[in-house]
Amino acid sequence: MSAQTVEIERQQYPIGRFKLTPQVNADQRKQAIDFLEAFPRLFRQEVEMRGDAGLDRPYRPGGWTLRQLAHHLADSHSQMSGRLRMALTEDWPVIKPYDEGAWAKLTDASSASVASSLGILDGVHARLVMLLRSLKDADWARGFGHPENGPERVDQVLLRYEWHSRHHLEHARAVPR
Repeated sequence: MSAQTVEIERQQYPIGRFKLTPQVNADQRKQAIDFLEAFPRLFRQEVEMRGDAGLDRPYRPGGWTLRQLAHHLADSHSQMSGRLRMALTEDWPVIKPYDEGAWAKLTDASSASVASSLGILDGVHARLVMLLRSLKDADWARGFGHPENGPERVDQVLLRYEWHSRHHLEHARAVPR
């Protein structure tokens, strides 16, 4: 792999690519839930440090702007919350993926104020943390089928979204001030 390819990979995946964990223990779940609880505040701090001018700066060449990133997180984490609710109330439903790149190009994602999406993150994460902390051992083994990723248990989805939050927090931190 060339140095340029390695650098592009590092910018695109600053904490590495997500690796699906076959076994998830209670400590991993607690750590992930605690991070999901803190994430909206940490992300908001990064957005506020960059001010309005920073919202339209990409986190890497060819990457999304901080504005698009904020709206993506609201979209993605809302989707995840709904998917978890389906997994907890249905018998291994098959979920529908969406084209996040196309969503990021829609007018609201490319030009709207980030205040609404930051508020969505606050609310989704507050409810999600409450829900996750209430789960019984058997609930963690429930899941859904993803047409691209295959079957995923609730505990694995939790770790995927902890990774997703950390991944995009690093993207936000890479946006020039």
